[in-house]
Amino acid sequence: MSEALNELGALIEARRPEQVVGWQVAFGELTVEIRAGALPGIIEFLRADRSCQFSTLIDLTAVDYPEREQRFDVVYHLLSMYQNHRIRIKCAVDEDEMVPSITSIHPGANWFEREVFDMFGIVFSGHPDLRRILTDYGFRGHPLRKDFPTTGYTEVRYDEVEKRVVYEPVSLVQEYRQFDFMSPWEGAQYVLPGDEKGEAPE
Repeated sequence: MSEALNELGALIEARRPEQVVGWQVAFGELTVEIRAGALPGIIEFLRADRSCQFSTLIDLTAVDYPEREQRFDVVYHLLSMYQNHRIRIKCAVDEDEMVPSITSIHPGANWFEREVFDMFGIVFSGHPDLRRILTDYGFRGHPLRKDFPTTGYTEVRYDEVEKRVVYEPVSLVQEYRQFDFMSPWEGAQYVLPGDEKGEAPE
């Protein structure tokens, strides 16, 4: 299988040298890195070329590397049922760089791209309806960015007095900030209920 993937990686690079930045086979999977601007062209090539025939888009996501100059990797997973191959396509993009949409090639990318936009803030140019899909209207920020606070910025609750849902800034009460370290994983020096069962017999 590894030999077939190496041949496929070399074939893609040979046929699209101006679009491919590099490729590698690791852990039994082929990953091809491309330039973001070349995305629609190479996705179309991978679908149409008889040696590839990657007709199914399995997944589309992103990875955040805040310390990198090109902060995000947009990642596509494709399947060729004809050749019995899977491939991962990666392209690195800046925080303010737009990525071409592939909805005209794989209509199933529509909601995937909306999710990546919602969670990471990556904009897909040419998308027919790019708006948030998982978060609420007026939501601030992008939850899967590594600089997004784990508590978020607002909290939602039902107000009995106003008889409606209200949005408020997050305010953690002190009880949430104190820890009693009741977990044995924290090296607690006291006995928890049931610990006596683990004691060695004398």
